Amino acid sequence: MATKQREPGKVERIASEIRDKIERGALAPGSRLPGVPQLQKEHGIAYQTARDIYGTLEDEGLVFSRRGKGTYVSLVIGKIVSDRTQRYLPTLREAGGAVGAFEAEMRSMGFENKDPLVTIAKDVPPKKIAEIYGMHHRAKTLKRERIMRVGLPGNDDALEVVQVATSWFPPDVVDACPVLAENNTGTGGSKSRMAEAGFKQVRLREEIEVRSPTPEEADALGIPVERAVLEITHKGLTAEGRIVEICLHVLPRSKWRLAYEWVIDTPGTG
Repeated sequence: MATKQREPGKVERIASEIRDKIERGALAPGSRLPGVPQLQKEHGIAYQTARDIYGTLEDEGLVFSRRGKGTYVSLVIGKIVSDRTQRYLPTLREAGGAVGAFEAEMRSMGFENKDPLVTIAKDVPPKKIAEIYGMHHRAKTLKRERIMRVGLPGNDDALEVVQVATSWFPPDVVDACPVLAENNTGTGGSKSRMAEAGFKQVRLREEIEVRSPTPEEADALGIPVERAVLEITHKGLTAEGRIVEICLHVLPRSKWRLAYEWVIDTPGTG
């Protein structure tokens, strides 16, 4: 017996109906949507067609799914615009007692920064991290992996994962700043604690590429492995030019837009 295939016309039509309700506000951010079997039954469509409808809306950043919990209207309608030239300034990353740049950034957009899922371990870093630090390829150092979630006040069910960030620190920095091995690094986050320990970062360098997520990253972000992500390789440098932190930020491409601004001339010159 042949399997019922995707029905393109119905996918576009029903996705358009849901999209319109989201854009009009009839379906509020964080609202739970019917499960795939219920959507299938309501519209008399194939199971795969129902999945494709939600897949289309996920590609557009309008809905997200959480395994075992269901599908929700995205908390982020449109994209998160991240000002990479401002977000790490001490006055911003410490604003209101925020634990680092991400929490401060999300608060400024009206989101609640739900406690990230933090994994801290001594581990062998990826090859490119070891090479940047000049470490032996089997040497272990501290890894801080955070699955970053946002929510809305009063809605603890619809927590949307918008980023996976993994930081690696040189062993001597970890020895001088043991709080890096704790879940909560306090106001201003790791950069503020490192500055207090004598490893103040005065310059940042970022490299960006678009790639497919690993299966682990896709699972954490709740996206298919074929959906593209942005990977930011973030390096923090001291006044002496030493790199004392490397963080790999993995962002769903459908959720983020990165903004940069810098001076190329000053008045009265050129």
